[in-house]
Amino acid sequence: MDTQQILTKVCDYMNDLVPFQRQVGFEITKFNADKSELKFRWQDELMGNVPQRMLHGGVTSTALDTAGGLVAIAGMVSRLENPSESYLMERLSRCGTIDLRVDYLRPGRGSEFIASATIIRSGNKVAVARMELHNQEGMHIAFGTGTYLVG
Repeated sequence: MDTQQILTKVCDYMNDLVPFQRQVGFEITKFNADKSELKFRWQDELMGNVPQRMLHGGVTSTALDTAGGLVAIAGMVSRLENPSESYLMERLSRCGTIDLRVDYLRPGRGSEFIASATIIRSGNKVAVARMELHNQEGMHIAFGTGTYLVG
């Protein structure tokens, strides 16, 4: 399997089989070693402040964390040379968030939200990503920095 086939398989897995991501409605729209992006639509179930109809801060944090984790995983996958599926799954099972910082800039309002991430550093064991969340109008809602275990 080449890198693109692996990333497509991981993307399909994340889009279809991760229950929480399905519940929130995340759809991965970009996934490579340089940048990841996911989108999700407003749902009343994602509301954190009912009187003001604002996105829950935990959903914001989860979207940023997921985007950061994706770009970190893509960087790890891009360094593998023709891995077996079992080796790839073993590596993916060890990936996780070490640290996450979220800065909330504006209330989460909109009909669609886009979380994106770029890699700051991608090493053999740890990767660091910078993430942003915008609404469909480009309003910057939050940004974050995430550190991820990838090896």
